[in-house]
Amino acid sequence: LVHLIPVNPVREDGLSPKSRKRIMPDLLTEPPAIDPIYEARVYCNIPTIAERSMEGHAPHYFKLVSVQVLIRHGDRYPLYAIPKTKRPDIDCMLVPSRKPSHPQLEAFIKHMSKGSAAQMDGSLSSLPHFPSHSLCEMGELTQTGVVQHLRNGQLLREIYINKHKLLPGDWTAKQLYLETTGKSRTLQSALALLYTFLPNFDWKKINMRHQWSTIFCSGSCDCPMRNHYLEEEQRRQYSLRVKNNDLERIYVDMAKIVGIPTRQLRASNPIDSLLCYFCHNVSFPCTKAGCIGMEHFKVIKRHQLEDERERQEKKLYFLYALLATHPLLNQTVNRLQRIAEGKKEEVFVLYSAHDVTLSPVLSALGITEARFPRFAARLVFELWQDGKRPKEHFIRILYNGADVTFQTSFCKDHYKRSSKPMCPLEKFVNFVKRDMFLIFNSTSYYDACHRRAL
Repeated sequence: LVHLIPVNPVREDGLSPKSRKRIMPDLLTEPPAIDPIYEARVYCNIPTIAERSMEGHAPHYFKLVSVQVLIRHGDRYPLYAIPKTKRPDIDCMLVPSRKPSHPQLEAFIKHMSKGSAAQMDGSLSSLPHFPSHSLCEMGELTQTGVVQHLRNGQLLREIYINKHKLLPGDWTAKQLYLETTGKSRTLQSALALLYTFLPNFDWKKINMRHQWSTIFCSGSCDCPMRNHYLEEEQRRQYSLRVKNNDLERIYVDMAKIVGIPTRQLRASNPIDSLLCYFCHNVSFPCTKAGCIGMEHFKVIKRHQLEDERERQEKKLYFLYALLATHPLLNQTVNRLQRIAEGKKEEVFVLYSAHDVTLSPVLSALGITEARFPRFAARLVFELWQDGKRPKEHFIRILYNGADVTFQTSFCKDHYKRSSKPMCPLEKFVNFVKRDMFLIFNSTSYYDACHRRAL
């Protein structure tokens, strides 16, 4: 969550599950943004009412020519366990009659069982196509997570296929580019979105590429200065944590409840586990010494929000983000340029990733007002051709359906002078190819990665 480097998940502890009880208050009105309970609700992203979005909006004479989507996987079981407590009782079997559900969930399950014809890179071929454990495994996608991406795919289909005809009915494998990390939750999230985006797709047309890096740096991962800024950012995180007396008091109290040293409790990253209890309306764990309660949860979540705010102010994370995301953004820009030149391949792109993928991309683009990536978050890059001047191309960038194009650092000023609701493609190209390195007093990614910090 706030950790920047994924840590190996804790092994299954084999403890029996906790009984299910409702713990979430019902919010009738939207409270101030600082409210940790409200922010946790947003993060859970429980599928309820139909979502309104701004994807696909443009003047009538503009033609949509490419869409690239970067998603975070859907709701998952925790990666960490709170020691000496019972695991949350969450069922990862897909049951269409159980809420939250989706009208196409049953058809999705049937279609996923026929997926042997798909081309899956490397270790992806050994991963299941949908979750299927009666007690979730650590990090496993839940039914909620599947439904979140069935909804994402349906929404994008209505806009990009039904309205804008981005792909023809006889689309080919070459028109899609699909890439995921090697976790079942990211592969399954991608397949759920694809199923409603291209219902009953031909498995032979699916070529899922495996990305070993959570920042999607592919063959350009050697970057010592990126690691330097990451270490500096983690030191900032640690400093903020030790200064928070309320947080320390809560950790001491929780450690007494579960009967372990405070340091061990902190290392188990309890917020990851507590968010699962919270998002699934399951009582927080109890022992003979007492119960972990909403007050514990609020203090830890509030600290998370404070950490995110300070992270924006201190700029260390921003420097890390620029270097971490350049390979992915450079790949994105190169593809957009090829399509603008008339290439018809890879017009729909889907990257299925993690919070530690989306968060630095948002930061690098300068979208500082964006919330931390919720479950099933989506970041969309749209490429448009001006029908009146066919050689001119523009981009729109959308985060969870909201148009954030003019929040980006490279298009803020253009907004003041333009009557069009989008950004010239060349501004994005110049940012990725040149301007990203100015803050490092460099002219290339390699130079920025190997130039010592002042």
